[in-house]
Amino acid sequence: MNVQSPRATPDGGAATALNPRTARLLYGAIIPTLLQLAWPNMLVMLAQSSTSLIETWWLSRLGVDALAGMALVFPVLLMMTMLSAGALGGAIASAVARALGAGRHEEAEALAFHGLLLNVALGLATAAPFLLMGRWIYGAMGGTGASLDAAIAYSNVVFAGNVLLWVMNAFASIVRGTGNLLTPSVAICVGVVALVPLSPLLIFGLGPIPALGVAGGGLAVVLSTALMFAILGWYVLSGRSTVALRWTRLRWDLAREILRVGTIGTVNTLNTTLIMVLLTSAVGAAAGPDAIAGFGTAARLEFLLIPLVFGLGAPLVAMVGANVGAGQQERALRIAFTGAFMAFVLTGTIGVAASLWPRQWLLLFGNDPAMLASGTLYLQVVGPAYGFFGFGLTLYFASQGAGRLEWPLLVGLMRAALAVGGAWVGMLLSGSLLAIFAAIAVSLVAYGAVMTATVAGAAWARRVPATS
Repeated sequence: MNVQSPRATPDGGAATALNPRTARLLYGAIIPTLLQLAWPNMLVMLAQSSTSLIETWWLSRLGVDALAGMALVFPVLLMMTMLSAGALGGAIASAVARALGAGRHEEAEALAFHGLLLNVALGLATAAPFLLMGRWIYGAMGGTGASLDAAIAYSNVVFAGNVLLWVMNAFASIVRGTGNLLTPSVAICVGVVALVPLSPLLIFGLGPIPALGVAGGGLAVVLSTALMFAILGWYVLSGRSTVALRWTRLRWDLAREILRVGTIGTVNTLNTTLIMVLLTSAVGAAAGPDAIAGFGTAARLEFLLIPLVFGLGAPLVAMVGANVGAGQQERALRIAFTGAFMAFVLTGTIGVAASLWPRQWLLLFGNDPAMLASGTLYLQVVGPAYGFFGFGLTLYFASQGAGRLEWPLLVGLMRAALAVGGAWVGMLLSGSLLAIFAAIAVSLVAYGAVMTATVAGAAWARRVPATS
């Protein structure tokens, strides 16, 4: 059987038939359902996170300049992933899940088509600034000399293939919105496995394959992304997904439903990236390029928590979205806080471990004394606050599923003001890296606490209007 018994829509309309995946989101026991959906996604997010570790490990063999150049590009490359998979991708998954939860299957398919077109356009548009003005952008972030040259060499290649990343994440988000997290997980794992030999092969060369250096690392990322794109594109276009991708006339109301959530998510993602850019500049002003390398390497662990939390967040988008679409707001809130507590334990454990044994992480990427000193100080000060960051970020994903991101956006801006404002004030008054890192830690604790308060009192009690 492909469907369950018919049920009435939340507004009392005609009876609808539920796909078993949708029924599980609406009626399954919360913790078992969340764990069942989350484990493959968390596994794949760990695998996807490892791509940057693989790249960084191999590129560190080229010297501290390559490591510093990678530290400059990493925040903006992560921004592309967060935008395509988190902001717009999450909006696509949320819209599809809410439509399925309300029993509007044809609308879900139309939303998927509109989401794909939006990601194609945005993938092209977001690549242009970095291809045309990359040297100026990375120079403004503190890159100079050989580190700036390395950043440009890597950036030009990965942004030439940027649209592949966006389209791949559009396909993945369509599938996730149906409650199927295993298929995107398998596709991404295949891409990561392919990256393992591709990185050293293209960076250092072998036989007739020339050594491309830093640019080879970027090409390896593009080729592995193309493989993921091909697998997920085949799955959706072949009709194997619960929501098929069919040509439909363009409708502004459907594009607006995705953009309504996606635009706020985009602002939040840009805010997160801007925080890192400005903090990188503050570290460079306080202690120079070697400190940037240490800060970027240490902060990479924080940024790797984002895809890890996304492993829990993507199921929350589908579960919360389906329940809000079905008018089950109280269940949606229980799902949100269940996921947030799981994330707190996970990210908090990682943060405490990093603060106790920081050099074990940093020595994976180099042994330059200045890099080790700044990176160790960062992890010792900021690591204990990671749990609060994970808790707040998980509630952000849950809010995305509900289609209610107004308050999470304001909380994210508050975090930016505390982190960046505090860091620059501390740096100007003391010239101390400790002051910069303390401001970051305070901002993460405040982020988790205020997100908890806003979601607990919110707003999901008011039903989100259905699209027409």
